[in-house]
Amino acid sequence: MSKMKTRKSVLRRFKITKNGTVLRTQAFRRHLKAGKSKKRLRKLKGLKELTGYYAKKIRKVLGYG
Repeated sequence: MSKMKTRKSVLRRFKITKNGTVLRTQAFRRHLKAGKSKKRLRKLKGLKELTGYYAKKIRKVLGYG
C-alpha cells in the first residue's frame, strides 16, 4: 500500500499545533477593508481555533490521525 499524500491546498490553509489543535485564518479580511471599522478588522486578526467535526476531518486529511 502506498503512502497517503498530503492535500497541499489544506496544508496551506491550516496549521496544526504541537498538541494537535487545528488553527485557521479568519475570513473577510482580504479586501474591501475601507467599508469595515477598525474594531472589526482588529477582531478579524490572528488565528482562530477550529473545533469539532471539521477539526477532526482536517487532521485526518493532513495525516495526523
